Order: sequence, then C-alpha cells, then structure tokens
Amino acid sequence: MIVKNVVLIGFMGSGKSTVGKALAERLGWEFVDTDQRIEERQGMTISDMFGTLGETAFRLAESETLDFVLEQSSQVISTGGGAVLAERNRQSMRKDGYVVALKASVETIIERVRHDQSRPLVQGDVEERVHTLLETRRNAYDFADLIIDTTGASVEEIVERIAVSIS
Repeated sequence: MIVKNVVLIGFMGSGKSTVGKALAERLGWEFVDTDQRIEERQGMTISDMFGTLGETAFRLAESETLDFVLEQSSQVISTGGGAVLAERNRQSMRKDGYVVALKASVETIIERVRHDQSRPLVQGDVEERVHTLLETRRNAYDFADLIIDTTGASVEEIVERIAVSIS
C-alpha cells in the first residue's frame, strides 16, 4: 500500500499530537499539527478565533488549512478534534491520507484535558463538556481506515500498530 499521508483524527486528548510526533520520527516524515497551522495562518490563537470570529469562521479556516496541508505528502497530520464534523474534511482526509482514529476512555480524556486552558470547547465544567461533546461525536470518527484505543497503551505500541498497518 502506498500512503501519501497519515491523518490522525480523534477527540481532544486522545493522543494525536504525542503519537503523531513519534510516528513522524519513526517514518522520517514531517509532523504537521493543523491547529498550529491555523494559528500561524490566521495570526491568532484558536481560543481567540472562537472568541472574536466564532466557531463557524474557525471551521472554515480549519477546512482551508486541511486542504492546503493535504496537498503535500510524507506527513503525519494531527487534526483538531472537530475537523471530522465537515463532510468536505472527511472526503479530503480519505482522498489524500490513511486515516487513523485514536480513541480513549472518557476518564482518560478528562484527565488529559482538565487543566488545558487552550481548549475553548471545554471551558467551564470539563467533565460535563467532555461527556456532551463525546456523545454528539459518537460516530464521527468511524470512517477511519484504522481505529486504535490509546487508553493504557504506550506511544510505542500505538506507533507500531500504525506503522505495521501502512507497510
């Protein structure tokens, strides 16, 4: 199988950035965090975008950035947790990448995101927000080529599973 890019999807706190960096190193590819690219292209943080421009403007910037990134190859791409909400994004990811969904238990996600102030969608009651968002996105990641539960797995184990699946 020839893989142009590996696209990591999953809910916030599922391990996309951590696994993505390790996988890129293993493959000798570039690691790209689409949230970071959005901030660079927009000249403001995602929290600021949500606050000043709104979620709709952020989602448009997210789609445009994803399209731009997917034009390249030999990348491990970590997407924002909500990037899968747009059909346009799901189609782009499938067309130009091998899509890997990372999942984790609710408890694991809450523990990982509890103190992260840069996540605008979980401001306030973190546990309630995580439960609500997970429920609304329950099947959003099911289109992936590979689904891995990261709960209790080491980064090395997850990277190995992905590497084997694309070789």
